[in-house]
Amino acid sequence: MRMFYGILYYFQKRGFEVCRRVAERFGIRARVVRTTFIYLTFATLGFGFALYLFMAFWLRIKDLIYTKRTSVFDL
Repeated sequence: MRMFYGILYYFQKRGFEVCRRVAERFGIRARVVRTTFIYLTFATLGFGFALYLFMAFWLRIKDLIYTKRTSVFDL
């Protein structure tokens, strides 16, 4: 049971970041984005979850490629 809660905590901690970043991008509340993903998942039998995983992967890749540098000498 402890392993289950560990996995649940891991996904909750990192999963909300995707919703928060999407919400900041569109200028809406993160709660609205989360509930939209939940409704999409139920309505389309998993498409919302697949979209969510794709966006999480894409944001991670974007963060690895585009890093904010404070100065020209940080290269």
